[in-house]
Amino acid sequence: MNQNNYQGALQKPIGSGFSAISITDEVIQGIDLTGKVAIVTGGNTGIGLETSKTLAQAGASVIVPARDLEKARRNLDGIPNIEIHRMDLMNHESIDAFAESFITSGSLLHILINNAGIMWVPLRVDSRGIESQLATNYLAQFQLTARLWPALLKAKGARVVNVSSQGHQFGTFHFEDPNFNTREYDTLQAYGQSKTACNLFTMELDKRAQQYGVRAYSLHPGSIGGTELAREASLELFQKMGFVDEKGMMKPEVLASLKTIPQGAATTVWCATSPQFNGIGGVYCEDVEVASIAAENTIGSGVKPYSLHEADAQRLWAWSEKACGIPFSV
Repeated sequence: MNQNNYQGALQKPIGSGFSAISITDEVIQGIDLTGKVAIVTGGNTGIGLETSKTLAQAGASVIVPARDLEKARRNLDGIPNIEIHRMDLMNHESIDAFAESFITSGSLLHILINNAGIMWVPLRVDSRGIESQLATNYLAQFQLTARLWPALLKAKGARVVNVSSQGHQFGTFHFEDPNFNTREYDTLQAYGQSKTACNLFTMELDKRAQQYGVRAYSLHPGSIGGTELAREASLELFQKMGFVDEKGMMKPEVLASLKTIPQGAATTVWCATSPQFNGIGGVYCEDVEVASIAAENTIGSGVKPYSLHEADAQRLWAWSEKACGIPFSV
């Protein structure tokens, strides 16, 4: 029977046995990925690097598309089963070129992890006029998944894992003005919109793709120390978020809540490889568990109901096809 997570129908914990402090080595234990092929965007830094390393050490052949090839080679040096290819998520032609090369190779694709993202940046747009956080964090996920769809189909049992964020709670998808052409730009709202789009896409993709053996998951990795994600954020923004005090020092309670990189990547690895889902897909996960539905007017754990809305998911799919200029007929 074709299931779906519309309105959060499947959005409840499944008893994974893991927790917020679980690490990648724990969730991959006993899982053999020999013969599997994985693509991990952003797989050369932060939690993406940890994800790539974990999958490769479990036997998978891992392909890491990267904009900065020299940096990727340096960061991934010495890890077995890794290939590095060029791709820039802010350049839709670069996405197409990478995907075409992969499809031409004839390889199957068992795991696609759309991990790369940017956060809290000034207003920028790509060559199509798409706001940069929306372009990188979401629309690139849609385009890359669409272009790689034949390889996912060939795997006869593939997973697409879209790294989202608790930041989806900062904003819904603004269909009338997604690129801030007529409204004042707010980087938190832009980030939230991009991550809400990620969740809606994941839910709709799973609904459409499960009949072909492809399942999809989105997730919040947690707040993590030691990544490059917030490198462009201003001190004022960190203060607005309540992360630092008036002197710019991170608050002790915030420091105590940060995950390590192996803890941050654990939910991604779990979604990509765990047999525990038992046919469940299209769900949003956190702390190596399927998340609960969040209360409407709070910022915290769980997934917002507007991020699981059926009509918005279908409307977003149509908007995305138009924005990318490509059909994604699943």
